[in-house]
Amino acid sequence: MLSLTCKTAIKAVIFLATRTDPAERPGIKEIAAGIRANEHTVGKLLQTLVKQKVINSAKGPSGGFYISGEQQKQPVMAIIEAIDGDALFTECGLGLSKCSAAHPCPIHDDFKESRMLLEKLFRTRRIIDLCGTVSSGAAYLTG
Repeated sequence: MLSLTCKTAIKAVIFLATRTDPAERPGIKEIAAGIRANEHTVGKLLQTLVKQKVINSAKGPSGGFYISGEQQKQPVMAIIEAIDGDALFTECGLGLSKCSAAHPCPIHDDFKESRMLLEKLFRTRRIIDLCGTVSSGAAYLTG
């Protein structure tokens, strides 16, 4: 499963991507409030996402965070790799260090199939693909 931090990062990036006004650059407090997450956590993960070039930041009085049109075309996997890495898609479902086709754990085959479907989803769905339903109100970032 994705870590809670990674899920928060995905929500934060979608939040930014739904801001269509280029002059609108929300800060950490606004983003955290918008996705109902801890400010400290959001601040740290936004810094990581900027370093990994998933999003951008600007300093100064009109500063904040934003995502370019080109960055919105990134697959959701870019966020996952920046925060959690690719362990979800490479490690054993039970956490065994020596799990393989030759030496499988009890859920190896089923987990491998599910893991591949999930990886395909995150590699094919782009950030921009997730924004439309949020902007239209058909999907939500908070529960």
